[in-house]
Amino acid sequence: MMAKTILLNTRTATFLDIVGNGKVYTVPPYQRDYSWTEEQWEDLWNDIIEMQQKPDSDHYMGSLVLEGHSDREFQIIDGQQRLATLSVLALAVLNRLEALVTASVEREENKERSIALRNRFIGEKDPASLVEKSKLVLNETDNGFYQDYLVQGRTPVNIRRLPYSNQMLWKAFCFFVDRLSKENTLQESGLKLAQLLSETIARQLQFILITVDDTLNAYTVFETLNARGLALSSTDLLKNYLFSKIRVKGDLESLQRRWSSLIEVVRQEKFPDFLRYHLLCTHKQVRKPRLFKMVRELVHAPQDVFDLMDRLESRAELYAAVFDEQHAYWQDRPECRPYIEALKLFDVQQMMPLVFSAWETCDRGEFVAILRMVSIISFRFTVVCKRNSNALESVYPYAASHLLHDGKRNPEAVFAHLRPVYVPDKQFEQDFALLTLSTAGSRKKLVKYILSELESVQSGRHCDHRTDPATIEHILPENPMQEWGEMFAESGWQENRYRIGNMTLLESAANRQIGNRPYQEKRSLYQQSAYALSRELASMAPEEWTVRLLEKRQAELAKRAVHCWRLSYGESS
Repeated sequence: MMAKTILLNTRTATFLDIVGNGKVYTVPPYQRDYSWTEEQWEDLWNDIIEMQQKPDSDHYMGSLVLEGHSDREFQIIDGQQRLATLSVLALAVLNRLEALVTASVEREENKERSIALRNRFIGEKDPASLVEKSKLVLNETDNGFYQDYLVQGRTPVNIRRLPYSNQMLWKAFCFFVDRLSKENTLQESGLKLAQLLSETIARQLQFILITVDDTLNAYTVFETLNARGLALSSTDLLKNYLFSKIRVKGDLESLQRRWSSLIEVVRQEKFPDFLRYHLLCTHKQVRKPRLFKMVRELVHAPQDVFDLMDRLESRAELYAAVFDEQHAYWQDRPECRPYIEALKLFDVQQMMPLVFSAWETCDRGEFVAILRMVSIISFRFTVVCKRNSNALESVYPYAASHLLHDGKRNPEAVFAHLRPVYVPDKQFEQDFALLTLSTAGSRKKLVKYILSELESVQSGRHCDHRTDPATIEHILPENPMQEWGEMFAESGWQENRYRIGNMTLLESAANRQIGNRPYQEKRSLYQQSAYALSRELASMAPEEWTVRLLEKRQAELAKRAVHCWRLSYGESS
């Protein structure tokens, strides 16, 4: 057996290094099906043809993460799409060589080349049993088609009846056969075809080969590489561990159906976060690097797998709904939507354990009150005061656990656990008086939300940032004319134009009309505006707009913000 490693073995390897010497690579049974499309095939093909013209060049194919079971048997943790595609390309080269044999072009030489390349890249016969053993074993959906059709050189009778991933494997094969047949230098030359595979593809394609001794170390590798900006799917690894605990075929099929439905709801890339927030409802300090280890500690037997699936399924739709104010969850609870959209604008999700617990234990009014509570806390803590989010990672799970277990469901009792992250009025007011927010991209919606809430307070009528036609007017324009230099030094333009005190709501026609004109020309339209924020601006600054007046206005807006984003059971003035 292969000696156990302490952590991992990392080295650079060519495609030939990987598939040579009788090594076998297996895709875990329920890892994702083959999914590459023509865009990826085309990119790979173009890279290979470019390398063929530059024999001394290399092409980096990314990381290949393997779990070693012996010195010749490996499970593919990450990289199965690339290995499968290169194997299909090798089969396409063999197809073209066999076509030359059939056409009696260098018949014996090309037959020999075909046999040698098949043994090296696809599979070889066991010297004892004389059974051909494939170097690559795909997942449960794809392996039968790969072995019975592609490896055996058979054409499927009805491609449309095959699973989608089988169709894509076949289309990949046809794509490469077509490209090989149309490449001038390869059309009638078995030697050139063989060199393309045995030299260009085999020796110039480079991988970072990472071999680990078990799935726990494999997960450590995933976390490390993700931290360095390499996108690997820890979801696949978690899934593989859960499926490895099931042995009965019927249970595997059931789990596969349920898993597919779950991932469709929460999305592949968000599953680790979803799982972590689920576990945080009942466990302390579930950090991302420890997530897989905790699953291993909790899940030992098939029943543990299905118990976990039951609990995850019960929370999946809610998790998806918290990031979508139009979700069906809120059709019968429209009073929740403003807070759901606010949380989405604030780009926060640390409150998820508490949201799970509140949904499961609170009545309708209590749940809405808790949503409002976390949205106000988030606005104060994250948006305005820009505090470190680490504090939220402990406080919200603590509140969630108490809500599930101590039976005190009223908002005041919940707030008692959240008080440490409720920024006091005085600090909130000070930070709001200095708040600067760009209006570029998604931040524009956040700025309109803030101004609309302040407009509602000032005018006494509800101003909904989602539906109100107002536009954001920068008093000191984003691109000021030179006349503004008398009131704002050019060196101060950048820091002042995106301060909240420099922005107001204005009718779109008026906004277009005044553009970046001098303040004296803007003021009359502010005075005629239907928006209270703009009308009071005209009164506050009747002649000019200066840094001093901007700061004075923002300080006044900050006082209003304290009352606008305040919890009645929080700190009073």
